[in-house]
Amino acid sequence: MLVRIHDLVAQKSQFIIATHSPILMAFPEAYIYSFSPKGIERIDYKDTEHYRVTRDFLTNPQRMLKLLFE
Repeated sequence: MLVRIHDLVAQKSQFIIATHSPILMAFPEAYIYSFSPKGIERIDYKDTEHYRVTRDFLTNPQRMLKLLFE
């Protein structure tokens, strides 16, 4: 799917994709918008909760699994 999106973007296609996937959010030059009680704001990929949770899990899976199972 990422290859197809990449090909279509190269042809000047545009997309609005609602996702929780840190992989899709990392797509080069993608704009990420966060919806919260404060409103809608554009945020950096590394500021997403999904990025932080994935990073924390990969950094210390035992700690994260302990948190999940408690």
